[in-house]
Amino acid sequence: MPSRRLPPESPDFPARTALQVSSVGELDAAVATCRACPRLVARREEAARVKRRAFRDREYGGGRPVPGFGPPDAASAVVGSAPAAHGGNRTGRIFTGDPTGDALYAALYDLDLASRPTATHRGDGLELYGVRITVPVHCAPPGNRPTTGERDTCRPWLAREPDLLRPTLRALVVLSGFARQALLSVQADAGRQPPRPRPAFGHGAEVLLTDANSERHVHLVGGHHPSRRDMSTRTLTPALLRDVLHRGAVIAGLPRERQHRQSRAPS
Repeated sequence: MPSRRLPPESPDFPARTALQVSSVGELDAAVATCRACPRLVARREEAARVKRRAFRDREYGGGRPVPGFGPPDAASAVVGSAPAAHGGNRTGRIFTGDPTGDALYAALYDLDLASRPTATHRGDGLELYGVRITVPVHCAPPGNRPTTGERDTCRPWLAREPDLLRPTLRALVVLSGFARQALLSVQADAGRQPPRPRPAFGHGAEVLLTDANSERHVHLVGGHHPSRRDMSTRTLTPALLRDVLHRGAVIAGLPRERQHRQSRAPS
């Protein structure tokens, strides 16, 4: 007899439910119902109710958690930080309708990993090829800063997703030190240990995670998050973003670049 699932408001809902799902689709559906963190629930629902002026005539996605996006047999996973209150929280799809997504999806398109360079809303025809995008925290946090407790409550979703992708997953591209630390922690708990001493985070820095129980391994590639601030100050440029995504694609054996395009994207 299957285990009874906890109500979405329970602090243990992510930990219990993540272990019970058996597919990426089930995981996404479960994530979208989670209400385990009261502060995040209040923030995401307030943002959906008190709309930003620019989106006042738009329909918000109900102020729900934002699950991962991409095929369930992805060979590369891109891990960001959290959805934006008036981006993914509004549209219901990760990094859709916000400046981070403008940069990220354009770069994936340039590498032949996305069907179009823009992401405006669910149903816009966007598809990802061989790549899945996810985050350590699935709700938009106040001030873009989740608490340690909120991060830990959301942690089981992040731990389960790579396991469900494990038959095909070859590369993890982590876009921020926060994402890298969260992912290394859950991977270590799963028996995939980084080398010692642990390499420092840096844009383009790579770590090989080896499974203690098999010969399988996954490459982790670090990169800066394509936030509006980092892109405007040129801490991260479109070319640098493409570089780390391209590296993940090469490791995963995915298409490198569109061969039929005559001009390169600007740097």
